[in-house]
Amino acid sequence: MSTVPHPPIVSRDEWTAARKTLLAREKELTKHYDAVNAERRRLPMVRLDKEYEFDGPGGRVKLVDLFEGRRQLIVYHFMFDPEWEEGCSGCTGLVNAIGDLSMLGDRNTSFALVSRAPLAKLEKYKNEQGWAWPWYSSFGSDFNYDFHVTLDNNIVQLEYNYRDRAELEAREEAEPYFTSGESHGLSVFFELDGEIYHTYSTYARGCENLTNSYTLLDRTTYGRQEDFEDSPEGWPQRKTYG
Repeated sequence: MSTVPHPPIVSRDEWTAARKTLLAREKELTKHYDAVNAERRRLPMVRLDKEYEFDGPGGRVKLVDLFEGRRQLIVYHFMFDPEWEEGCSGCTGLVNAIGDLSMLGDRNTSFALVSRAPLAKLEKYKNEQGWAWPWYSSFGSDFNYDFHVTLDNNIVQLEYNYRDRAELEAREEAEPYFTSGESHGLSVFFELDGEIYHTYSTYARGCENLTNSYTLLDRTTYGRQEDFEDSPEGWPQRKTYG
C-alpha cells in the first residue's frame, strides 16, 4: 500500500459528480474575478506631483520616457538593494517565468523593471540572466520609497500592502521582511495630456499572477508546495499570508 499522500480514490461516476460541484464553484470564481477586474478599471487615479528620474542604458530618463510613447505603463518593482551583488531570487524566478508580452505593446501599454540598485549592477545581472526587459535604476530618487517598496520609516512613513506601521509590526513575527528593507510590487501609470497618473499598485501575493507557473500549480493535487504547513489532506500547502 502506497504511503504517498493522495486524494481519495473513487469511481469515475463519483469523480464526475465531484468535478461538476467544483466546476460550479470555479464558474462563480470566474464571474467574481471579472467583477473585480471591472472594479479595478474604475479605480480613480492620482496625478503625480514629482518628476522622478532614472538611470537607463541610454542615460538619465524621466518616468514619462518609460512609457515609450504609449498610453499606459506597468512597472514591476524588482527587489535589488544597492548593496547587493545579485537581485532577489524570488523576483528573478518571477521574471524568468514571464512569457511573451508583445500583446501589451499592441494595446498601447509598456512594461519595465525598476530597482534601487545602481544601473551597472542591474545591467550585469540582466546580461547574466539573458533578459531583454527594459530595466531602470531608481537609485538616488524617492521613487521606491514613495511607492512603498523600499521600507525605511526614517525616510517615508512605513507602509506596505496598504498596512501602516502598527499593522505591519503586529504581523512582524509571521512576516518580518515587511517592516524594513527592499520589497516587491507592481504599479500602473497612465499618461493623459502630458501628465502622469498613478492608477494602481499591488504587493506581496498580488504580483504572483505575472507568471503562469502558480496558476498551473494551483490546478495540481499538491498545489504550490511552498511555505510548508500541515494540511488536513496530509501534504504541504501554502500558508495563508496575504
